[in-house]
Amino acid sequence: MEVVDRLKAVLADRYTIERQVGAGGMADVFLTHDRRHDRKVAIKVMHRDLSEFVGVERFLREIETTAKLQHPHILPLFDSGSVDGTVYYVMPFVEGESLRGRLKREGQLPLADALRITSEIASALGYAHRHGVVHRDLKPDNVMFQDGQALLMDFGIALPNRDEESRARLTGSGMTLGHAALHEP
Repeated sequence: MEVVDRLKAVLADRYTIERQVGAGGMADVFLTHDRRHDRKVAIKVMHRDLSEFVGVERFLREIETTAKLQHPHILPLFDSGSVDGTVYYVMPFVEGESLRGRLKREGQLPLADALRITSEIASALGYAHRHGVVHRDLKPDNVMFQDGQALLMDFGIALPNRDEESRARLTGSGMTLGHAALHEP
């Protein structure tokens, strides 16, 4: 049975999966109806092979860490779990475009917009860092706009930076998640 079919079956009492709206190297995203709260949400489903390689428990710990971040410029998490070893989490569905989409559409942004967006994202990153979380995948695709405001999203490979156990990198075993650095620090 395909992942989306398993999710539809297991989550049917709470969520109705409508269609896929995104795909990446780590996960697929589905537009979903939250039946309990009568709202649109997005369910991000980690690729099963990645979950098996890295470990479900590790992703659930990261999701738990990220779910604690409450900031106006960070896309929140509503729910998470796993179905037959497939990890998922639920977040608001953002109908706006990404920073990548806006840059493609407009090219260079007006200075005032660029400064505002930078300030909003810096505020989100500063908040996350003060709460012990390093994003690790900051890029225009992970900034969305809702009502003109920037939202930082996709803390899927965020790394808590407080205790030694949580410093164990997901990129161990020779695997790279997110985007490779252009240079060594």
